[in-house]
Amino acid sequence: MTEPGAGSSRPTEWWLRAVFAVVGIVALVLGHIGFDRLLLTRPDTAHDPYDVIYYDLQLFVLGAEPFQQAGHYPWQLQVARFAAPLFTLLAVAEAGRLLLAAEIRRIRARRSRDHVLVCGDSQFAHMLADRLFTDGERVVVVRSTPFGPLEYRQRRYLGVIGDPTSPEVLRGAGLPRAHTIYACTDDDDRNHAIANTASRLIQDRRRPPRVYVQVHDPEMCLSLQARRLAAAGSSRLRLDYFHVDDVAARALHRHHPLPTTPRRPTSVLIAGTGTFRRALLVETARHWQAHRTGTVAPLRVDLVAPDASTEFALAASRYPFLSTVCHVVAHDMDLDGLTGLDRIHGGGYDRIYICAPDESVGLQFVLDTPALWQAARGAVFIPVYRQAALAAAFHGDSRHDLLDEVHGKLRLYPVLTRACDARLIAEDLTERLARQIHDRYLQAHRPAAVQPSAATAMVDWSRLPESLRQANRAHVQDIAAKLLKLGCVVAPRHGGAGDASAEQAIEDRIDELARLEHERWCRERQGEGWTYGEPRDDTRRRHPALRPWDELTPDVQEKNRQEIRALPDVLSDSGFALIRLAPTVPTQPTGADR
Repeated sequence: MTEPGAGSSRPTEWWLRAVFAVVGIVALVLGHIGFDRLLLTRPDTAHDPYDVIYYDLQLFVLGAEPFQQAGHYPWQLQVARFAAPLFTLLAVAEAGRLLLAAEIRRIRARRSRDHVLVCGDSQFAHMLADRLFTDGERVVVVRSTPFGPLEYRQRRYLGVIGDPTSPEVLRGAGLPRAHTIYACTDDDDRNHAIANTASRLIQDRRRPPRVYVQVHDPEMCLSLQARRLAAAGSSRLRLDYFHVDDVAARALHRHHPLPTTPRRPTSVLIAGTGTFRRALLVETARHWQAHRTGTVAPLRVDLVAPDASTEFALAASRYPFLSTVCHVVAHDMDLDGLTGLDRIHGGGYDRIYICAPDESVGLQFVLDTPALWQAARGAVFIPVYRQAALAAAFHGDSRHDLLDEVHGKLRLYPVLTRACDARLIAEDLTERLARQIHDRYLQAHRPAAVQPSAATAMVDWSRLPESLRQANRAHVQDIAAKLLKLGCVVAPRHGGAGDASAEQAIEDRIDELARLEHERWCRERQGEGWTYGEPRDDTRRRHPALRPWDELTPDVQEKNRQEIRALPDVLSDSGFALIRLAPTVPTQPTGADR
């Protein structure tokens, strides 16, 4: 687990406590010495050593009997009579601070602004909160089980105890002023309840926070993403559902990109039936599609599992780009049959992934099969959920490696740890679709000559100005309005090709949809301060297309039509299809029906 960084106030607290302890010890020692000497000079003040001890302790309760009589006292006693009450006052103040710590944290949490709110008692919620705090975020955690004293010391973020589905508890955690909310309990229904409550509490904000809801079933996650995409136009809330396997699979290729060698095809082996398998297959294909050059051959993927053929057929029907980006060979066999593959003893693989449902069995298989180490030009990866500590034992720094990595061949991949990446979780469905739209824009315009004034948009997504990124996101969020006009909905893709009637519905109303998209784009650009002007000038925010549809040139109108026609392909790359429900435009509900 990633530990949070120590706060800047912790060294100061330890120094103050050390000084208080020294003051108390000095007062106790000097008081004993002083009263002992006073006993020698004034026998009437004390009768035996027990009186000395008793009077010494009385100093810490702001008084001692010998001081009721005036007289000369040893210097040790003079110092102790002031130092002991000082220590007592400091101890009382510290005790009060500790007793009021929970209330102080509650007040601070309620008044927090521009912070991250993590809801849940799950291991993933704890790990995510730790990672966010380490990354410098202001974090407030809402959970049902109380924090222990040591947890408060280790985790310097704020904690609120209560039901995370309760509006009062979330309001007490400062939810209306948070910029991001994560619902990460172990119960999907509670996560949905947190999202519902958050939506009610923040509906009046101009810039509502992002809400990310963890879903534990990958199929349900995709279905809910489809339903959210179709409803995004009716709610300004930036809401998305995520599964840890999808986030971790994207993180894997960020940290360990596949090699590209023009001299030979790159090949990988994916074996096993674990839940991580399909996410890994799809993200490997996406990574290869995004980073390969035109001269590099398709990625060779050997898929090994008892249901390998069925699994690939299902994945290819949902994600059509798989078959164009990868050359997948399915081998219907279990892990024990891996050592019989020709490539294991032949050319080998650039990367091997073992996704066993029981990660202990998969790890044991890799540790006991040296043929896999020899077959891997790169590394053998074993995804693990519960053995993050063992992964750290293998992959510590050079001074703290506890176990041998077989010359770097063996890699335990902690899924939950890697999924705790706020930047990757933020790359939600809206963000990914917006990026696909921009990538298609680049592919369509790179062959043609581009004016220097328009070069700002002809860059990779990572270097695209934020205003242009937001324009692509707004295009995605307007998909819901377009679907309503078409009488279509979005659904997870099944069975190969999409609904032909939906594509025909787009073609039948292509001019109307293109006009509406252009008018939406004009409103958005004008809201950003753009005006009409020729030629295009991104610095002065002038654009030649900022004029009514009927005044556009035919080629610009056709460009808008092509953007609408590309909608089914954009959705299919993310595993969705358009389904037509009605031949006519559905009627708008009345106010009473809303």
